[in-house]
Amino acid sequence: MLESRVQITVRYAETDMMGIVYHGNYLPWFEVGRTTLLKECGLPYRELEAQGYRLPVIELGTKFFKPALYDDTVTVLTWLKQRPTLRIHLEYEVRRGEELLVTGFTTHAFINRQGEPVRPPADFAAKMRAVFK
Repeated sequence: MLESRVQITVRYAETDMMGIVYHGNYLPWFEVGRTTLLKECGLPYRELEAQGYRLPVIELGTKFFKPALYDDTVTVLTWLKQRPTLRIHLEYEVRRGEELLVTGFTTHAFINRQGEPVRPPADFAAKMRAVFK
C-alpha cells in the first residue's frame, strides 16, 4: 500500500457565501493528493504524460461528513491499496486535524494520446510490482 499526505489551506475563492468549501472543490484536492502520491513514489504525472500516457477519471465518489471552512488547514490523505493494472484506484480522506470531513475515491484508466486503453509504462508497472508483492 502507498500513502501520501498533503496539507492545503482553504482559500476564500473555494468557499460559498457561508464560508463553507463548495463541494466541487474537493475534487481538485483529490488531484493534489493523487499527483503528490505519484511524485513521492518516483512516478511524477508530468513524466507519464511526456511518455504519452493519460489517466482520465472514469469513476469517482465522495461522502461528506463535516464542512471545511475558509482558512482551515486540511490534510488530504491518499491511498493506493491495490496494484494498478489497466486502471488505478485511489482512496482519499480530507481531515481537519483528527476530524474526518470527507472521504472519496477516484478510478482512472491508462490511455494513450489517441484515447485508447493501454497498459501502464514498464517502469511504472515494475515499481508497482515491487510495492505490491
